[in-house]
Amino acid sequence: MSSGPADQPVKEAFSRQAATFDAIDAANPLIGWVRDRVRAECLKTIAPGDTLLELNSGTGIDSVFFAERGVKVLASDQAPGMIEQLKARQRKDLPLDVMALSYHELPTLGERTFDHIFSNFGGLNCTAHLDVVLRDAHDRLRPHGHMHLVIMPRTCLWELAWIFKGRPREAFRRFRKGGTSAQLEGVHFDCHYYDPKEVLRMLPDGYAVRALMGLSVFYPPPHMQAKAARWPGLTRWLERVENRLHRLRPFNGWGDHYLLIVQRGS
Repeated sequence: MSSGPADQPVKEAFSRQAATFDAIDAANPLIGWVRDRVRAECLKTIAPGDTLLELNSGTGIDSVFFAERGVKVLASDQAPGMIEQLKARQRKDLPLDVMALSYHELPTLGERTFDHIFSNFGGLNCTAHLDVVLRDAHDRLRPHGHMHLVIMPRTCLWELAWIFKGRPREAFRRFRKGGTSAQLEGVHFDCHYYDPKEVLRMLPDGYAVRALMGLSVFYPPPHMQAKAARWPGLTRWLERVENRLHRLRPFNGWGDHYLLIVQRGS
């Protein structure tokens, strides 16, 4: 499947945000908290010299992180604004390549394959055709390689709590069939939510789960930074709760996001 009209609002929204994306990221410690947990888990299977394809890489914050550790990274994104920022991050001392590429266009990579495929912060939630994307990603992944996928599930306790504020539409928006409308930089696009079991059913046979952990299940998600700063003691306590439960069922598939790492067979 090639990119088409449905991709245009997503490209426009993230292109508009590209110039301020890094500043937003740096100013929010809750985003850094998620990045740190994801990176620490991924580095258990990613080694220097490995090859990695990052999908929806944004301005390349994670791509640079892995490249600085000796991983050979191809950073890809479909938003022109993000590609511009990505290219500005390239350095001669980094094994970092950049490509303007939608994850709907993976077949255009031809015979090129990778040890790892990485996607962070719910970029894969912007497609209604995740099954096709995962099939194409499988074709780009080497035998015994890993996919590292950070995806937004249906069950997010922080959003379900809106029911107590008399806002049922917002509370249950992730459960809406056909996706729900999201908005970024004044641009509206559809967002689709996938639980881990759904993702695993979409993958070809032969994959083994290497890690599954909820992200911001109890710890405040990034959009609640102001409240977390107002209540630091409560935030620390919620982090301790998260640390105890985020790998246990059902919490490992809940949260603002979750991280799923799967390994391809032979």
